Amino acid sequence: MDIRDTRETRHTRQTRHTRQTRQTRLPNGLPRFTAAAVQAAPVYLDPAATVDKAVALIAEAAGKGAELVVFPEAFVPGYPYWNWTMNPVQGSPWFERLQRASVDVPGPHVDTLRAAARQYGVVLVIGVNERAPHSLGVLYNTLLTIGPDGELLGVHRKLVPTWAEKLTWTGGDGSSLRVHQTPVGPVGALACGENTNTLARFTLLAQGELVHAACYIALPVAPTDYDMAEAIAVRTAAHSFEGKVFSVVACSTVSPEIVDAVAGEDEAVRALFARPRSALSGVFGPDGRPVTEPLVDVEGIVYAEIDLNRCIQPKQMHDITGHYNRFDVFRLEVDNRPRQPVTFTVPHTAPPPAVLPPTALPHTATPEEDA
Repeated sequence: MDIRDTRETRHTRQTRHTRQTRQTRLPNGLPRFTAAAVQAAPVYLDPAATVDKAVALIAEAAGKGAELVVFPEAFVPGYPYWNWTMNPVQGSPWFERLQRASVDVPGPHVDTLRAAARQYGVVLVIGVNERAPHSLGVLYNTLLTIGPDGELLGVHRKLVPTWAEKLTWTGGDGSSLRVHQTPVGPVGALACGENTNTLARFTLLAQGELVHAACYIALPVAPTDYDMAEAIAVRTAAHSFEGKVFSVVACSTVSPEIVDAVAGEDEAVRALFARPRSALSGVFGPDGRPVTEPLVDVEGIVYAEIDLNRCIQPKQMHDITGHYNRFDVFRLEVDNRPRQPVTFTVPHTAPPPAVLPPTALPHTATPEEDA
């Protein structure tokens, strides 16, 4: 065991001790903890290097006492910006590049992330491009939720790819709209535009969500009158205020490497990528206000203290999943069955049906034999 391993093991023990100490101070059992919202760019279309960067950022956040670390949408290995800057024919080779650079769930890259969550004792939410096991043409925009013991708690596939994203991603199903019980409280997660989907958000709130992970990408290539940073802040504040929950929002940034790869020598596209206010990360409280100053555009990690006791009193006023609703008037039904491209009447595990050899088949007389 080298010196680094010794330090990391010591840090893991210290982190777990700190978490246990904090929780014993709370009389009603609601956690109080530090959350970290990571705003960073991937190592573009390089899954191994991006995972290595993620592990380093997890270590940095845990070193500052974070027990929940949230990463951007599609962080591994990056977002398909070409859908916004190229026509479908021009973008097709880029789809192939992304497909080859995407990750399998489960798979070795996910194993590395699980090991990092376990080593540093954090709850981890991170976005990946997930390859489908059944089709080379199917990629999912997937959020992974991993527990501090390294258990893969959730694999949420974005329900509806937004606008140009439909050229890359296939939509998921309702089976992954789940809230996960973790040491930092009940955690739910949605990707980017899903945070405008009222029914998807309500589905998480109705399962007792108290900590919401909202994962975004920087979008400087949006229409010119669209302020992505403001849009993220409005959406996050709305969910926090409506549900009386804490929201941890993590957004990617656009690195020079991404601009060079996608824009090349096209000055108009390069100018798009240079637009300010395309990314915002931070933590919002149950009153809809930022807990601390959000981070805009630049790389970094936002830290904030979350005390889930702060969710109690606001819910006395507006509890939209309880007394402040009329379930005799409104009803939301969610089809949470996993959707498969094919189902078989006979499972593959059953023995194949008996087939008689040609010599054993019953003889049928020909017309000539009948004559």
